[in-house]
Order: sequence, then structure tokens, then C-alpha cells
Amino acid sequence: MWKYYAVLSAVFAALTAILAKIGVRNVDSNLATAIRTAVILVITWAVVLVSGNSTRIRSVSGYSLLFLVLSGISTGLSWLFYFKALQSGPASKVAPIDKLSVAITIFLGVLILHERLDWQVVVGGLLILAGSMVLLL
Repeated sequence: MWKYYAVLSAVFAALTAILAKIGVRNVDSNLATAIRTAVILVITWAVVLVSGNSTRIRSVSGYSLLFLVLSGISTGLSWLFYFKALQSGPASKVAPIDKLSVAITIFLGVLILHERLDWQVVVGGLLILAGSMVLLL
């Protein structure tokens, strides 16, 4: 089932790039990111409330909360830089370079999480890295 969610994530990420590029044309990129974040906040809390999971918030450990906050900081910084890049660069180049994060995630997954590599992950990561380098140069 995770593969379907991953494909849907990719489709919506692509739509995000195109819609954001249109939306950020005459708007400060930081303001655009704040608006987008507010929308995401409303949607995600609505999903949590409707699914009945809001009562579970007290069961989140301090350890998990720390890393979720750090992840949120990383996401916020990523979005700020992404929107800044979209404002001045073509979406067809910004989005694929942003996906260099996949190759970096593979590297960090091995380094920090001690995940095992198989040949598909190595080849896929190298292809993403090569594609991003082509776009950067």
C-alpha cells in the first residue's frame, strides 16, 4: 500500500511545484510559504480531528516530539528555500533539483539509520544525483 501513497505523494508534489510557481509570481516567497503552511496546518489538523486521533497527542513521548519539532524546522526551511528558488527559477529545473533530497536521504538513511542498501536503491540514487547534476550545470 505504501507504494500507492508514494506515487500519490509524487503527483501532488508535482502539482505543488506548478501551482506554487503560478502563485508566487507577484508575492514575496516567504509570505507565499506562510500562506501555504497555514493551509497545510488546517488540512492536517482537520484530518487528525476527523479520524479521532487528536486524543493520542498526550501519548507522544518527549523524544518523538523533539524529533518531530526538528523535522518541522527542516521542513519549514526547505519550503522557504524552495519557494525562493521557484520565484526566480523555472519549475522544470527547481523541482528536479529539489528532489536531490532523495539521494541525500538515501545517504543519511545509511549513515544515521543504518539502513541497508540494495542495488536498486544505489542505482536509483545515482541516477537522481546524475539528473540533478545535469540540471545544475
